[in-house]
Amino acid sequence: MLAVNPMDSASVLAAFGALGVLLVVFAESGLLVVGFFLPGDTLLFPAGVLCAGSAQQPPRLALWQVLLCAAVGAVAGGQVGYLIGRHGGRALLARTSGDRVRQAVARAERLLARYGYGKALVIGRFVPLLRTVLHPVAGALGVPARPFTLWQTVGGVLWSQTLVLAGYTLGASVPHIDDYLLPLVAVVVVVSLLPLLPEALRARRKRRDSSD
Repeated sequence: MLAVNPMDSASVLAAFGALGVLLVVFAESGLLVVGFFLPGDTLLFPAGVLCAGSAQQPPRLALWQVLLCAAVGAVAGGQVGYLIGRHGGRALLARTSGDRVRQAVARAERLLARYGYGKALVIGRFVPLLRTVLHPVAGALGVPARPFTLWQTVGGVLWSQTLVLAGYTLGASVPHIDDYLLPLVAVVVVVSLLPLLPEALRARRKRRDSSD
């Protein structure tokens, strides 16, 4: 029996290929606590790399399949997350345990209040942790279904296709780049966390000011 670690992108891609991309991205895009433990950025980028072939080795994944599965998983996951929030409401979000989840929920509420539906749903897709709770929060806050569906689809397609194509472009340009997937994944993690840096600095400054 093939053992698969769902938190390890290499394991998921080796076992399920493009279908693994669909399943993981679906869960990470709206299944609340479950999505926090699954790779998103760190799955899409390596999947794109594995779609690029070379003179020595053919592509290990089909680019069109990965692009399609990534888009379907992102959009379908966002819609399911919205329905979870719509029917579970704030009571569901309040029952979620763990500081990380509560902080991400509060951040999602601030993002929606500050930028409105369109910008928030597009920007939020590119922020780890936030994209997992953003869609249930939108449902709980009563965001209308039509604008939610439009903008979460735009955000989901942009996020998923950008990361896959970035990995594919790098894989097609640099020979044997797949030998360095682990360092590449680490770089993707660091880059994906950069949007959280300004808010972390503001929170640190606020704590420092309150203690003075």
